[in-house]
Amino acid sequence: MKIVKIHNLSKIPRLLSLISAIGLFCAPHAAFALGIALPDQDAFAIARGNAFVATADDPAAIFYNPAGISQIGGLQTSVGAYGIVYQDTYRSAKASVNSETQLAGLPQVFSTWNISNYNLTFGVGTYSPYGLRMEWPNNAPFAGIGEMGQIDYYTLNLVAAYQLCPQLSIAAGPTFNYSEASLREIVPYAPGATFANEFKGRDTAEGFSAGILWHPTDRHSFGLSYRNSTDMNYQGHATLPAYPFTSTTGASANFHFPKTVNLGYSYRPTKDWNFEADANWTDWSTLQTVTLNPLPETVAFNWKPSWMFDFGATRYLGDGWRVSGGYIYSMNSVHDQTFNPLIPDSDRHIFSLGVGKKYDHFSWDVAYQLAWAPARDVTGDTSGASLGETANGRYEFLSHAITFNLGYHF
Repeated sequence: MKIVKIHNLSKIPRLLSLISAIGLFCAPHAAFALGIALPDQDAFAIARGNAFVATADDPAAIFYNPAGISQIGGLQTSVGAYGIVYQDTYRSAKASVNSETQLAGLPQVFSTWNISNYNLTFGVGTYSPYGLRMEWPNNAPFAGIGEMGQIDYYTLNLVAAYQLCPQLSIAAGPTFNYSEASLREIVPYAPGATFANEFKGRDTAEGFSAGILWHPTDRHSFGLSYRNSTDMNYQGHATLPAYPFTSTTGASANFHFPKTVNLGYSYRPTKDWNFEADANWTDWSTLQTVTLNPLPETVAFNWKPSWMFDFGATRYLGDGWRVSGGYIYSMNSVHDQTFNPLIPDSDRHIFSLGVGKKYDHFSWDVAYQLAWAPARDVTGDTSGASLGETANGRYEFLSHAITFNLGYHF
């Protein structure tokens, strides 16, 4: 790769901004609030507004509440995918731009095996609890802060559930996590000319999840689940084609992913109805600053813990048919002062509908989800101060998602 040397020292802050953007990107915006969390892992649960912690009666309970797999007999497998189209809109007195329309897909596979003689059930699941693809046009007024960011985060989750008594089950198991991050920044260095700063890195981390399911009566059920925090120390390289760097420089950034606690209550007035309400807490408060290498630079996040409230209902129609609906209110995690357009977090209202059917050995579910964010006015952003740029302005968000699952009971 050809090395482009820039002798105008006024451009050096833009080079330094890439290293900062590495840290800013490592917490990119997903399709929802709560920072970058992706809570959508099963079509039936999504149709219910992800209010599933106290129901947890299919293999995806491995994600929502692993203690729930104690309810599942025999050997069962669920395979699904979550596809979403989304876009952010930015408006200010200076400009009005839309992010590139993004189409993203997330696979999910869950399997459980019950050993009834020992009141034990084992499970294995693969899913993506975090993720992003965000891209703005290179003429956006904040393009120097970041033009494109992507993060992929994959988890392999092993769990074991034990039924202490017919009303109470507990579960726990390790998680093995792999993540890749990439960033591209378009930087002008002369009239009509630009170059691209890029970063790519990857890392692995181990963690664990746990859950409790208690249903004292047929009508009432309570669930509690926990997922611990993980650290991804992204190791990779940055392409910085300008003095004082060479074209490719080793780079790294450590990012702290949060712990989560989920609490749910399910009420079943008859065998034909199931209502549930969940509260999900994500502790982003541990994400304060990120140290960036190769420069002794720090980036302030100062994120805050945030909540997601889920409400769902299912009507069982007979002959294996079921229909569900749900609503989620999701709170944002990002202060104005540390707001970044690659992380345009905001409060969200999320609506869903779905239908499914069970056969003797086979089942399917499909759901539609609409997410809408009221306009968020950012007025105190300082993330691009070193560049003379700002992300201040009004942000709006809209997404459409379709998800499906196929299940088989051996």
